[in-house]
Amino acid sequence: MDSGIRQRLNEVSERFEELSRLLSEPEVIGDQRRFQAYSREYAELDPIIGVWRAWNECETARSEAHEMLNEGERELRELAAEEIAGLDQRQSALSAELQRLLLPKDPNDERNIFLEIRAGTGGQEAGLFAGDLLRMYTRYAERQGWTVEILSAQPGEAGGYREVIARIIGRGAYSRLKFESGTHRVQRVPATESQGRIHTSACTVAILPEVDEVDAIDINPADLRIDTFRSSGAGGQHVNTTDSAIRITHLPSGIVVECQDERSQHKNKSRAMSLLSARLLEVERETQRSQRAAERKLQVGSGDRSERIRTYNFPQGRLTDHRIGLTLYALDGILEGELNEVLQPLQDAHQAELLAELK
Repeated sequence: MDSGIRQRLNEVSERFEELSRLLSEPEVIGDQRRFQAYSREYAELDPIIGVWRAWNECETARSEAHEMLNEGERELRELAAEEIAGLDQRQSALSAELQRLLLPKDPNDERNIFLEIRAGTGGQEAGLFAGDLLRMYTRYAERQGWTVEILSAQPGEAGGYREVIARIIGRGAYSRLKFESGTHRVQRVPATESQGRIHTSACTVAILPEVDEVDAIDINPADLRIDTFRSSGAGGQHVNTTDSAIRITHLPSGIVVECQDERSQHKNKSRAMSLLSARLLEVERETQRSQRAAERKLQVGSGDRSERIRTYNFPQGRLTDHRIGLTLYALDGILEGELNEVLQPLQDAHQAELLAELK
């Protein structure tokens, strides 16, 4: 094993023992923010420690087997050689697993997300495509056992949406969908096209991790303008008879969020504030990402929404992800939420890049 990786593993072991002590201290137990932060870090390190201990057990067993190989009788030497071969194979697999576990973790990976879809160039066809994308992500979420809540929606003139914002609740939602941020392009023949010509339209997708109270950004109430209005319901599903919908404007940044899903004004305000926190944090992250972008060869996860990341070609039944050169001829299934063949290669490409940096 590389000495640098071994040193990092020893440091992880020391931190794991330190966290074990901290989590039993009354002072930490009484401070919920610290306790939650330490508990989260402990849970992240626990799998690494388990594999590292297994690797060391293999190392001890190999040393003992080598002693038998050098000093034992012929039958014992044969058994020792066989055992060493098996231990070498297991240790190699454990080393690869340790390298994967040591990759930098995205602290947002396990979080719920806000999904924002906005129609771009293409007029009515872009609005229809926004509806297709919402359906695709909703179907995928259902397959994962996640819950989808529509927070606000602006219907398109001919169907679909000019803009729709949803909250997806499920463990690992951000981990699986974080590379979806960007410009999604569609090529197809609109229903209103009499000449059968293919039109190109586009939508932008943004994936924002939901903010925990521990990480919530401080927002000065004086910087907010809060308006109430009568909700038309999520996508027109129902009509509220009270002014329960909430629109919040963050005056310094100009960011506007709204929520009209709940019949309770208090719940709508809480959801809208959560979304505002997520957007403000994303602005900070975007600044940091743009500073690093020039150093990165892959743009997977860059979040650059001006970048065309994917094309959905209906006549050919083809999906192309331009960041990693992925082409799939399974568009019908993908639009029904069969996204694993699209998402996993993006995860793999990102991990390969991180492994290269680790070495």
